[in-house]
Amino acid sequence: MRSSLLAFATVALAARPFLNEPDTGIDEALASVANGTLPDLESLVGLPDFEWAARHSMNISAYTYYRNGAAGEWSYRNNLEVFQRFRLRPRVMVDITNIESTLPTTILGHNFSAPFFISPCARAGYAHPDAETNLVKGAGAENILYMPALYASKTIEEIAAAKGNNSAQVLFQQVYLTDNDTDTKALFARIEKSGSKAIIMTVDSAADGNRHRAKRYGVGSADSSYSYLTWDLYHKLSNMTTLPIIPKGIQTVEDARLAVENGVKAFMISNHGGRQLDTTPSSLEVALEIHNEDPEIFKKVEVYADGGVRYGADVLKLLALGVKAVGVGRPFMFSNVYGVDGVKKAIELLKHEVAIDAANLGVADLKKIGPQYVDWRSTNAWFS
Repeated sequence: MRSSLLAFATVALAARPFLNEPDTGIDEALASVANGTLPDLESLVGLPDFEWAARHSMNISAYTYYRNGAAGEWSYRNNLEVFQRFRLRPRVMVDITNIESTLPTTILGHNFSAPFFISPCARAGYAHPDAETNLVKGAGAENILYMPALYASKTIEEIAAAKGNNSAQVLFQQVYLTDNDTDTKALFARIEKSGSKAIIMTVDSAADGNRHRAKRYGVGSADSSYSYLTWDLYHKLSNMTTLPIIPKGIQTVEDARLAVENGVKAFMISNHGGRQLDTTPSSLEVALEIHNEDPEIFKKVEVYADGGVRYGADVLKLLALGVKAVGVGRPFMFSNVYGVDGVKKAIELLKHEVAIDAANLGVADLKKIGPQYVDWRSTNAWFS
């Protein structure tokens, strides 16, 4: 009987429609907006709205570059849906009136106004001619962390220059690396000179991403080579720079342990937005695995996570497990169709959602959120 139920549930999951953007009335409310044009920025009420706006205004190949996932896109889909499988456990009669004052946090000792950041995403120029400079300025205005991608539309130097007079603004630079030490040293020197405070080393992209949707439009992976990635290499690279190197792409508790054993100051849980290897776990599932099997890891190093985050409640569920800060990628790329104002609007919306969702959850201090605020038993029997 159990196996029959599992088989039925699996078929049902595969057959049911996938809502990339849940129906919250946007199609009806903005029905008068013609394709190829942007709705008024003030009409957008949440992060998913920016994808709606981008899909209706960007050309199909540029939109596809941001939207695509690996193979059948099951990991992409799971990244979005996994948050809804775990129910919150709200507490009431709690004084939550000062919740907004508890949003600020530190990431590697640097102060920020909220526990989320802009994850590395390449080719911001597909959304706006000012590309990554809008993301720098928006992040600076709202005092959150931005991690520019190596394969950006703008150079490392142009991105750094976009900080303007905001010399205190902190950026972490993402990299892919080759086996050419001379090139790597030169790249690290540029990153240090630009003022970046850390290097984000992508480790979940050892080979080209299997991206069917992207191939149809000729917008495949930015990095398509086979890459040599080992902990020995990590130590070698660490000796080439004064900056901390943060591995991005941890997907098992075993690799989380190895990261700690190899002396990282922080690591990021990520499956590359579901763009590299299909059926890999979401960041929430990996964070839960670490929490269940080796929760002390969250106390030994800073742990960040990204993938599928669209709502304030999503951020809270990751923080509840011990994640220090949460990355958001595609929504910020889509918000860039509006330029700096779109990026700032997206940040403001997510800050507000994190605060009001925490308040409704009965969390008086975001620093004190814990696993007791979520029922970690999946609501779907075939995922139990």
